[in-house]
Amino acid sequence: MRVIGVDTGGTFTDFVWVERGLIRVLKVPSTPENPAVAVLNGLEKIGGEERYVLHGTTVATNALLERKGAVTAFVTNKGFEDIIEIGRQNREELYDLHYRRQKPLVDRGLRFGLGCRLDYKGEILEDLSREEVEALADKLRELCVESVAVVFLHSYANPVHEKLVGEILEEKGFYVSLSHEVLNEFREYERSSTTVINAYVSPKMSVYLRSIQENLGSGDRLSVMQSNGGLISVDVASREAVRTILSGPAGGVIGAISVGRLAGYTKLITFDMGGTSTDVSLVNDKPTVSSYSKIEGFPVGITMIDIHTVGAGGGSIAYVDEGGALKVGPRSAGADPGPACYGKGEEITTTDANLFLGRLREDFFLGGSMRIYPERVEIYMERLSGSLSLEPRELAEGILKVANTNMEKAIRKVSVERGYDPREFVLLSFGGAGGLHAVELARMSGIKKVLIPVNPGTLSALGMLMADVVKDYSYTVMLSESSASYQELLSMFKSLEEKAVSDMLAEGYDSPVLDYELDIRYKGQSFELRVPFKENFREEFENYHRRLYGYSFEDREIEVVNLRLRATGITKKPELRSFSQKANASPKEAVLGKGRLFYRGEEIEATLIEREKLRWGNVIEGCALVLEYSSTTFIPPDALARVDKYGNLVIEVDG
Repeated sequence: MRVIGVDTGGTFTDFVWVERGLIRVLKVPSTPENPAVAVLNGLEKIGGEERYVLHGTTVATNALLERKGAVTAFVTNKGFEDIIEIGRQNREELYDLHYRRQKPLVDRGLRFGLGCRLDYKGEILEDLSREEVEALADKLRELCVESVAVVFLHSYANPVHEKLVGEILEEKGFYVSLSHEVLNEFREYERSSTTVINAYVSPKMSVYLRSIQENLGSGDRLSVMQSNGGLISVDVASREAVRTILSGPAGGVIGAISVGRLAGYTKLITFDMGGTSTDVSLVNDKPTVSSYSKIEGFPVGITMIDIHTVGAGGGSIAYVDEGGALKVGPRSAGADPGPACYGKGEEITTTDANLFLGRLREDFFLGGSMRIYPERVEIYMERLSGSLSLEPRELAEGILKVANTNMEKAIRKVSVERGYDPREFVLLSFGGAGGLHAVELARMSGIKKVLIPVNPGTLSALGMLMADVVKDYSYTVMLSESSASYQELLSMFKSLEEKAVSDMLAEGYDSPVLDYELDIRYKGQSFELRVPFKENFREEFENYHRRLYGYSFEDREIEVVNLRLRATGITKKPELRSFSQKANASPKEAVLGKGRLFYRGEEIEATLIEREKLRWGNVIEGCALVLEYSSTTFIPPDALARVDKYGNLVIEVDG
């Protein structure tokens, strides 16, 4: 069976598969109007039968960001219809006088309250009338509602009312998302937001995945990457699409971990610079995960790999703001029209700036398979530079500096602001544009070593092949320390264990690996920390609290808020090729010639290196451009790169 990893990006859709023991890659232009077209085009080029396709998709993300999801209704307890609009009192932009909250995904006319109520223990205070739900269903049909988010107070303690509403509405033909299935935890606002997002994006995801499945061969299978770094079935992804919001970026982190471990590095800052955005994450032996994130201002309460995204990619558009300052992103030229050098766009992007400065080679773009137009870049670069009274060359270098500053802030966000020293980590760079910026970013962040894998432009797709099948479960218990002994908590995990084993059996895994965690806080705190469940769980919590905040309260009572369980089905993974013996330090066979580029205001000569011909032990002294099908790596004059056993470029960075 041929296993194929597929990652849909804003500019290109990437494919990775193993053929005769070798990793093969393919990039095809994305088709934003219907991402399935690019996926099917690539699969047709690859060919084969009985294929297993592992897909990282942006369908749910784009449906949310572009407000193109299903017509969704929100059903809750009477009097709580506006919870998704009231939200929290936090003001995101404290000093912005014009700040406005995001408009809710569900308009006021599509929010409904029913006469029912549970207390915090799950005991019924006011029962739900079946007739009231039937009447609601008729009204929803009149309003042309497609999908319904059902969120009742304390349903995590007793889902009886949610189940009744779900049963009736599904019989009437509605897509239904129940909060106790999506996020079985307290905090009604976050639970409501997550459930509404799920209801909003899942119908579109279901149609998308079905369109791919119907066009696959009879022996083909399809699985989907989720935001926690694990794979799920098409059925689960269609029903719980909120779990795929960071699908593609999560694949990149999993791919980076696999490559990093082989190279001997377990402390990584992953840097994925694609066409539309840059995704950054910190790995300290294992991926950093978060229980609460925000996507476009909306809280999402599911477990995700902690990935910070900024609108700085190869396609990010440079412009002059109202104050006359140069800005880059977050608006992107995407795949269509794309950067000016692609032949259609008329706005300068980061890719255009790199090309203008000679850091991209027009004769080796996508291995020479895609034509680009440097003459168009000159026209639009001169037009933009005139508005800033700069020389075109100065503007191009300014664009890269602004983009680098935006990305360096993202690196600080996942490291320094989380209590980690970036100097202790290796910057693992990938994505089509990452290699052009990685060394400069490492220098700005104080990082001393950069690792660039083979085929960095398709590492996210490779990550799909390296992923396991993963499912996360949670349950709110809200126990004081006196009621939360290790043995008592262990017994409370039983219901989650049974659910996990049953679900994993349905996925084809009868012996999943189970990992246990707790959400703990000091009594009186508003939010909790996630720590491993061990006999000394209090000590684990205090150590983490001390590292994150600089202090702990040893005499203060703690509270166990949530139980968390992760079930993992271990998949078979491809072996990455390694060299059997070292070569000479000088990579003479790989040298293509010399080229001119601009660096720090000067025109200098660079050695052009063909990456496919590099061997273990080769040493590259800057200035050099390392050229390959999916990416270009820029090694500045003051940096030194070595090729390791697995073909990775390991670049030593001076301060």
